[in-house]
Amino acid sequence: MTDLERRVAIFAALADQTRLRIVDLLTLGDLSSSEIGTTLDLRSNLIAHHLGVLESARIITRTRSEFDRRRSYIGLRPEVFDTLAPPSVAPPRRVLFVCTANSARSQLAEVIWRDMSAIDVASAGTQPASAVNPQALATAERHGLIIDPARPPRHVDEVRTDDDLVITVCDDAHERMLTGDDLHWSVRDPARVGTAAAFESAFDTLCKRIRALSSRLIAA
Repeated sequence: MTDLERRVAIFAALADQTRLRIVDLLTLGDLSSSEIGTTLDLRSNLIAHHLGVLESARIITRTRSEFDRRRSYIGLRPEVFDTLAPPSVAPPRRVLFVCTANSARSQLAEVIWRDMSAIDVASAGTQPASAVNPQALATAERHGLIIDPARPPRHVDEVRTDDDLVITVCDDAHERMLTGDDLHWSVRDPARVGTAAAFESAFDTLCKRIRALSSRLIAA
């Protein structure tokens, strides 16, 4: 069975509400089938059916009680949730975040990435502004991060190298870049609204995206 086939089997087994409730219980501790039945108010034949499906999908294991040899305990396989995750991605030499002006979203993405990952990072724009947006500077500072205000926004053609993983964080940049990108994250432009809340929303979106991607990069 391939890794993809195993993931499909697990997701298929967990598509049933009762089986998902059983797995939820087992994340807290091991249980006997009778204890599962009592907790979920299930008949023994239904418990046997659902546990059989979970066992066939290699989600659970059964261990004989050392005290009462007639009783077995049901537990989750420790690797099951790791198996559900998408496959890892080979790390790039550098990540390059691109938006239109290189004044807000890409600048925020750069400092967030630098805070979360040891992989090198840079940012650029397709139509660079004259300066970094003051709200972007303030947003980064509120989260203990520093955008260098002395470094002016740069054009993507001046910054990009062949080894970069290019991530556009702007729909305009994604749709206009003639050289293309590797990944696109559709992040709303906080500068259009101009409020602190809009910048915080963009910051939060970028944090979640960056955390998700950086966690999938395998060790070099």
